[in-house]
Amino acid sequence: MSKGGVTQGSALSVAQVIVAMTGIIGDRTEARDLLALMQGRPRHWPAISASELLTRHESDAAERAAKKRASGAPLEYAAGKAAFRHLTLNVDERVLIPRPETEVLVDIVLDLTRDTSGGIAVDVGTGSGAIALALASEGRFESVIATDISLDALHVARANAVQLGIPVDFRHGSLLTPVTERNVRAIVSNPPYIAHDEADALPVAVRDWEPSVALFSGAGGMATTSELIRASAAVLASGGILALEVDVRRAAVVVEHLASHGAYESVRVLLDLTGRERFVAARLRETSA
Repeated sequence: MSKGGVTQGSALSVAQVIVAMTGIIGDRTEARDLLALMQGRPRHWPAISASELLTRHESDAAERAAKKRASGAPLEYAAGKAAFRHLTLNVDERVLIPRPETEVLVDIVLDLTRDTSGGIAVDVGTGSGAIALALASEGRFESVIATDISLDALHVARANAVQLGIPVDFRHGSLLTPVTERNVRAIVSNPPYIAHDEADALPVAVRDWEPSVALFSGAGGMATTSELIRASAAVLASGGILALEVDVRRAAVVVEHLASHGAYESVRVLLDLTGRERFVAARLRETSA
C-alpha cells in the first residue's frame, strides 16, 4: 500500500486534539500510546518517527480510534489491540482486555511445569486467547485447550491464533464441560469473580465496556471459582496443577474452598505486581498407581 501525505507526527497531533476535547488527562500520552498500540510499536515510536509517512488507511484508522477513545472506550478497544507478554492480540468489546497482572498467572504456570514436558494445559474462559496462546508458545505442553461459553469470544481467540500461527484447540462450552480428557496436566483460569452488587464500584470503562459474562459471578463473586474448583478435580491428572486469578479480597476464601474440597494439596497464595494476593495455585493430590 502506498504512503499518503500524512506524517506520523500529524496523525499524532490530530489524535491528541480529538482526545483532548473530552478532557482526558494526559492527552498527548494517550494519543501516543494509541498510535503505538495500533502499529504494534514501542510507546515512544510515534514521537520519535514524526516524519514517517502513513498510508491513508493508517491515518484514517488512527483518527477513528482517537474518536472511539474520546467516546470513553478503553485504550485497547479504541486501538483494537492489546499487548500481552510477547504477543499483540486483536481485542474488541466481545472479550475482556488482557491485564498485566494476568501475565504473572502465566509465569506461575510455566514455573510450576518447567521441570517436565508434555501433557495438556487447559485455559478456562479464554476470552481473547491470551493465556492459552502464551502457554502454547512458551510452555512445554503437548497441547493446549481453551474453552469459553461465549461464541463471540472464541471467534476473537481463534482469529488471534490464526494470525499468530500458534496452535490451540478452542472449544465452546461452560468451564470444563467441553473437556473430555481426564489426564490434564494444568488448568489455568482468570474467571469472573466480581459480585453483581459490586458493579457500581467498578470503573466506568470496565463496567460499561467490557463483557459482563467475563466480569460477574453470582451474588458473592465466587460462583464460577467454586464450580471450577469442583470440576477441575475430575479432569486433572494426579499431581496436576490448578492456577487461578482471584479477587484480592477473596484469596483466603478461595484457599478455604480448595482446602475443604479435600482433593487438593500444596495450596498457596501468590502476589501480583503490586504485592496483592491475586493468585491461588494448588495440586491435585497424588494417587498411587
